Amino acid sequence: MGTMKVAITMDEEILSELDRLVKRRLFPNRSRAIQAAVQEKLVRLEKGRLARECAKLDIQAEQAMAEEGINRELSQWPPY
Repeated sequence: MGTMKVAITMDEEILSELDRLVKRRLFPNRSRAIQAAVQEKLVRLEKGRLARECAKLDIQAEQAMAEEGINRELSQWPPY
């Protein structure tokens, strides 16, 4: 996957903290630090979305469907 340049505006205090992280060698440069932060945020948002969708499920209905699948005739199951 290729990379693209973007320009961002950032609060000075946040940028100073970012520079401290780079200086401590937690990241090789600002770009990598920002990339890691954005990636982490995207993962968290996706996990949050998954959790919200799971919360909508009816536990008893899901359990019944799972048991229905398990209780099917074993001969219908594919061989391993």
